[in-house]
Parts: sequence; structure tokens; C-alpha cells
Amino acid sequence: MQPNHLISPSQLTFGHIENLLRTGGHLQISAESAERIHHCRRYLEEKLAQSDDTFYGINTGFGSLCNVQISKGELEQLQLNLVMSHACGMGDEVPADVVRLMLLLKIQGLSRGYSGVRLETVQRLVDFYNHGVLPIIYQQGSLGASGDLAPLAHLSLPLAGLGEVRIDGEKMPADAALRRFGWQPLKLQAKEGLALLNGTQFCQAYGLWCLLEGKRLLESANLCAALSVDAFDCRLSPFDELLHNIRPHEGQLAVAKSIRGWLDGSELIAREKKSVQDPYAFRCVPQVHGASHDAIAHIEMVFLTEINSVTDNPTIFPDNDAILSGGNFHAQPLALPLDYLAIALAELGSISERRTYQLISGQRGLPPFLTSKGGLHSGLMIPQYTAASIVSQNKQLCTPASVDSIVSSNGQEDHVSMGANAATKAYRVVENLERILAIEFFTAAQAMEFRRPAKTSDKLESVLAGYRQVVPKVEGDRVLHGDLEGTRGFLRMVFNQKA
Repeated sequence: MQPNHLISPSQLTFGHIENLLRTGGHLQISAESAERIHHCRRYLEEKLAQSDDTFYGINTGFGSLCNVQISKGELEQLQLNLVMSHACGMGDEVPADVVRLMLLLKIQGLSRGYSGVRLETVQRLVDFYNHGVLPIIYQQGSLGASGDLAPLAHLSLPLAGLGEVRIDGEKMPADAALRRFGWQPLKLQAKEGLALLNGTQFCQAYGLWCLLEGKRLLESANLCAALSVDAFDCRLSPFDELLHNIRPHEGQLAVAKSIRGWLDGSELIAREKKSVQDPYAFRCVPQVHGASHDAIAHIEMVFLTEINSVTDNPTIFPDNDAILSGGNFHAQPLALPLDYLAIALAELGSISERRTYQLISGQRGLPPFLTSKGGLHSGLMIPQYTAASIVSQNKQLCTPASVDSIVSSNGQEDHVSMGANAATKAYRVVENLERILAIEFFTAAQAMEFRRPAKTSDKLESVLAGYRQVVPKVEGDRVLHGDLEGTRGFLRMVFNQKA
């Protein structure tokens, strides 16, 4: 089994993560990371053997029980009890790609050598990742502070042979999976359960998935907008570089350039226009898409810092002879950006639906609902309803989670981030955005049929030719669900091939 990624002190990048998700590559712990893990563990074991001092969660209870000291003979049971008692998540299962990311990010965090775990514990997480043993984790249960406790408890249970996992989609008890690979259940030692459960890896994983998909969908939104611009017989002037150089937001410049690139050489865009100005949904694409572009770039920087951080508690500094209890598990640095990300992506869907609405409105030489047989046929009337419904749901999902806090653990944990709720909401917004864009592309492609024999750019004509192999033009009413799902799959293929 050849490793595709070496877990090391070097920075984990979005490129590494994209490559791992795309190729299904394997992990290996570097010699330097292994030594860091050993060094921290040796220090902790010596400290516990030589001192009767109390250290939170290592030889004390948890949360508001932090003042209850635990005897040395009970430290192993303490860690197992922690994992079992905190595994109380509910709701839908976390998707497989997000579970893989959680495993990767937990391995990355523990390998930095500040958590006090044993190498064999980190290695078992690597084994899970490499062999596709994905713990069953539930979406509800984390407050985004004290770490993503409930989801990470479900991630950790199978290490001890408890809970459930999926292998190649098959759900089974964790102990059966361990037997399949000849692995013995781990007996968690002092600090290990707490190190596994503390951390922001649930929020991190969801956020990373949303960012990676969001960047792809931004490109898809630019493509859809460019096709709609030509299908609606719009002017090119709103995308002129001169305009954007005097308001040089990076995203605005990038989006205007992208639209110009898609439309370069278009016969339609070059012809004389009757309308003096176009609706904002077309004219303001650089400003609206560009703002989302800049939001994604900012949030990516936040997450790049977070995935290369240590977020469990307490944290061990062997070279400084220090075990410090703090709050790096608090997900507020992620909760705010996750709410921002949901808003930024929802706006791409909001303006997309407006372009869809304009295209079916019977303007600029296009027939109402893009059918030549209106009345007997409804044409593309109802896909816009669907888009409007999804856009409305996205608006509801954009109510911020990060402004909420509910006191927990008997008042000890008196401010929480709700970052996990922000993360799962953002995930749903991403899925919804993909559907909204599919509806716009489907509509714009149908509108182009009424511009023939005129042509758009060679780039867009090439995309349309490929699309018509998947979804034929609408001649008369038919069941459109399959067409919309086919469009969604086609756009995913276009940008996966481009990547």
C-alpha cells in the first residue's frame, strides 16, 4: 500500500486534501511526526508517574466535574467512560467524504505532538483511513465548543471495538470490522480519550468539504451566467476590464475575466443590441459573484490555519515542562466564517434563480417558458418554481448559528459557538446551490435553441454539444426531473474534468 500523503509537521494544504479525496490515496506517518508523538507521550507518562498534581481530564473528571480527582488505577477506565458517555449523537449520518476528512484532520492534529497520545492510537486512525473503515457518526450533538464532543466520540468508539462503521458502504459493528483486519481493540490510556474527543474536526471537515465544493460551484456559476448572458442577448460592456479596474476587488476582477473568457468569440455577444441596459442579474454578475469569490478566499485562509492547528485540551508542551488548560477547542473562529460561507454561496443561487426567471419571461425574442407551443405545453414554467423554492430554503438556512449560545455542563461551559450547526447548514446550502445552477444551465441551454442558427463562443458551443449528448432539447412537455438531475451530473463532470 503506497502512501500518497505523508503526515508530517509540514503544512497540510487544500491541494493535499483535494488530491486525497480525488485519488483515494493513503496516509503514512512520517518519522518526524512519530518522534513528536513519542516525545510528548513519554513526557506525560513521566509526569503522571512522578507527580500527584491534578491535570484536567487526565486525572480529573470532565466539564463541571473537573474538580473530582481520579486515582491512577482508574485512568484507563476514565478515558473509555468518556468516549462511551459522549457518544450520544442523533440525526442523519455524516456523509462518507466528511467522515474521511474528520479522520484525516484528527490524525493531522494529534501528529503535531502536543496531545499526549500514543503512536499506536494515531496509527489505528491511519489504518481506518487507509482501509476505508468509516465510523458511523451523527450530524447532531456538537455545540462547537469543548470540541465537537459527540461526533468525535462516535469517531473514536470503533477504536475500542464499540459503535458501528461502514466499509464499502456496508454497515457493521465495529468489533466485526476489527476482526476482519485482525486488529485488537485499543485500550485507551491517560489523556487519549480526551485528545480524541476534544477538537474542531467535525466543523473543520464540513467546512473543508463546503469550501472545496463551493469553489467548484463558483466556477459553475460563472459558466451558467455566461451562457445566460448570451441566451438573453445581453451586452458585454458590464464585463469590460476598464470598469473593474476602477473598483478592483479581486473577486470582481476574476469573475469579469472569467465571463469574458467564456464569451470570447461569441457571434451573439458581438451583434447589435436593442436594449440599452440589462437586468442586474446579468449586468452585476462580476459584483455579486465576485463578492462570493472574495468571501470564499477569506474563509479558505481561516480554515488553512485551523487544519494546521492543535485544538484539543489540555495541551502538552514537553520542552517547556507545561500542561496548559485553555480553550483552543472553541469553534468560534470557524462558526462565524461558516455562517458567512453559507450566505456567500446562497447569494450565488439567489442571482442564478433571477436569471432563470428572466429567461422564461417571454422577453427579447424568447417565447414565454421557452416553448413554441405555449398553452398546450407548459415548457420550462415549473423548473423556475423549483429554483425559487430552493432559494427560499437557502435563505432560511442562512440564519446565523454563531449568534446563538446555550449554557451547558452545569454552567462550566457557559458560551458555545454552535459552529457544528453552522457547518451542517452550510453543507445543505452547497447541495442546494448545485441544484439551482443546474436549473439555470438547463434553462439557458433551452433558450439558446431559440437563437439558432446564431452561435455563442466556441468554448460554450463545445460545452453545449457535450450537454446535448446527456440532455436533449425540450420539444414538448415531458418529465423534467431526470433532465435536471442529468444537468447536475453533467456540470459536475465538466468541472471535475477541468480539475
